[in-house]
Amino acid sequence: MLTYILRRLALALSVILATLVSTFLIFFAGPSDPARAMCPETRCNAQRLEAITKSLGLDKPLGAQFLDYFKGLFVGRDFLYAGDTVHCGAPCLGFSFVTRRSVNDELFSRFPNTVVLALMAAVVFVTIGVAVGIFAAVRRGTALDRTVVGASQVLGAIPYYVLALLVALYPVILWNILPQYSSLSSGVGPYFLGMLAPALILGFVTSASYVRYTRNSMIETLSMDYIRTARSKGISERTVLFRHGFRAAMSPIATILGLDIAALLTGTLITEQIFGVDGIGRRGLAALKAQDLPVIMGTVLIGAVVVVIMNLVVDIMYSFIDPRVRLS
Repeated sequence: MLTYILRRLALALSVILATLVSTFLIFFAGPSDPARAMCPETRCNAQRLEAITKSLGLDKPLGAQFLDYFKGLFVGRDFLYAGDTVHCGAPCLGFSFVTRRSVNDELFSRFPNTVVLALMAAVVFVTIGVAVGIFAAVRRGTALDRTVVGASQVLGAIPYYVLALLVALYPVILWNILPQYSSLSSGVGPYFLGMLAPALILGFVTSASYVRYTRNSMIETLSMDYIRTARSKGISERTVLFRHGFRAAMSPIATILGLDIAALLTGTLITEQIFGVDGIGRRGLAALKAQDLPVIMGTVLIGAVVVVIMNLVVDIMYSFIDPRVRLS
């Protein structure tokens, strides 16, 4: 197990490094001028643009800029702005060209909101998807099973943003009792209540795929020989279903769950934008509009790290969920 974990860690670090290099080249070796984002057109001249470029180290060769960025991830960096030295602690993701703040402050302060939204949505779609999927699998071939499968396919075919916009524009759909998003400074209660609407709609839409995943996995598991053996021994159907069948059936679901949580942590920008949640997805979208390259790059790197970590966790936990699996 230790050898496997170390090997996976080495692979994960190589993926993150490749993402770092490719992202840096795409953003900073492109035709756009990052310094111009800090130089308003009404007051921008050649001297001011040159001063900004020099203060941010953008006048250095591309290789030197990358080394400075890479070094800042471990020991931090100092930026010169308006005559003052601004320190960015490790891991330093850069300095925003638009807000004049470190990318760390821009993203890390918003990341908890994205995590809360993703986890709340995960609770919703796992609870609904797994419960309804097991219900359909047990009643395979019945009218209820066909109704559940058909409803999940219809729900999965509707574009997510359409349902999210309907809920955001017509809150009566959620009985007009769920408040809009508010920051944690307004209180823990209002904060989580404000997260309910986006979490419910995101979780409800995502649950459609989990209904089908769970149903198919349970049907396949319940047809195994060891399930028939357990039933022939007179073990209760409840024990067979949940103790013997459920654990094995959840192995592929756990893999999908880990990947979906990683996707939610890095791809909730539509939900955050529609419901006004102040997360990194919404901030990354704003940075994209303003061509704030350091913030965009920081968002990409955080997403890459989250995806790699979640893949590693899923691979390790897979063997504990299903004892038939052996790590190679």
